Amino acid sequence: MHGPHDGAAAARILVVEDEVAIADAIRFGLVNEGYRVEVLHDGQAAADAEHDAFDLVLLDLNLPRVPGYEVCRRIRERSIVPIIMLTARTGEADRVLGLELGADDYVAKPFSMPELVGRVRANLRRRDLDRGEAGAERRVGELRLDLVERQVTVAGRTVDLTPSEFRLLAFLAEQPGRAVSRREILERIWRSGYVADERLCDTHVKNVRRKIEDDPSRPERLVTVRGVGYMLRSP
Repeated sequence: MHGPHDGAAAARILVVEDEVAIADAIRFGLVNEGYRVEVLHDGQAAADAEHDAFDLVLLDLNLPRVPGYEVCRRIRERSIVPIIMLTARTGEADRVLGLELGADDYVAKPFSMPELVGRVRANLRRRDLDRGEAGAERRVGELRLDLVERQVTVAGRTVDLTPSEFRLLAFLAEQPGRAVSRREILERIWRSGYVADERLCDTHVKNVRRKIEDDPSRPERLVTVRGVGYMLRSP
């Protein structure tokens, strides 16, 4: 058995998966990496769980009783625990919906155990880096990011962002006016060899725009730079 990696000292992971064989395989793989794992097989139990008792949630979208995206929404109402969705490869609409409801990442089925472990490790590492970030704030025009309280305000109005959305905005706010590629954003946000596809970045950008722009269809703060990626416009 390996020890936990990257400072994830026996991180607690909640696996929500109704297919027993898949759940057992995930449990075995994660326990083998040194994680503590609890498995639930239906959406109702997952929605009722004490989410802050866990360091990460692996959430299948096709669940009995309460669907996975509804579980995701309910978790986000109460907790900022990282959520990785498990989705069918064809389920792009599900994926987008899950990310809009507050999931941080996704792994498409069928997946390899090394891929899943890589995504788990990356999300746990990001969470640890978030916790350790030095107290500071970033201001870009009317946009203010408090890196300690992890709060964002736009012209004094508080905006609720998911952990991944906050990281995206904080990264762009490091160097306002600089265009950053999707690949750079993904590598920075997850710091993983298993960088998800670039639509993950686009969905997060769309979600952030919905929350910080006066008119999300004509963004003036978080703008697209053709052929490059995205930029937080400096006032």
